[in-house]
Amino acid sequence: MAMKPRKLLKLLRKNGFVEKSQTGSHLKMYNPQTNVTLPVPVHFDKEYEHGIESKILKQAGITQKNDAN
Repeated sequence: MAMKPRKLLKLLRKNGFVEKSQTGSHLKMYNPQTNVTLPVPVHFDKEYEHGIESKILKQAGITQKNDAN
């Protein structure tokens, strides 16, 4: 099942990411420990497609999406 934006943002925050800025419907999340910045689309009324979700998690270096519970 696809992940909703709020759950993905919670997972990113749990793994050290903080909000850097927002332009339109994309939030930039930054991890100061790894110096990684990710653009994250935030359409709160929709779920991510599996491809987008998996790319964000891969770029963030997160392997377990179940950590957000």
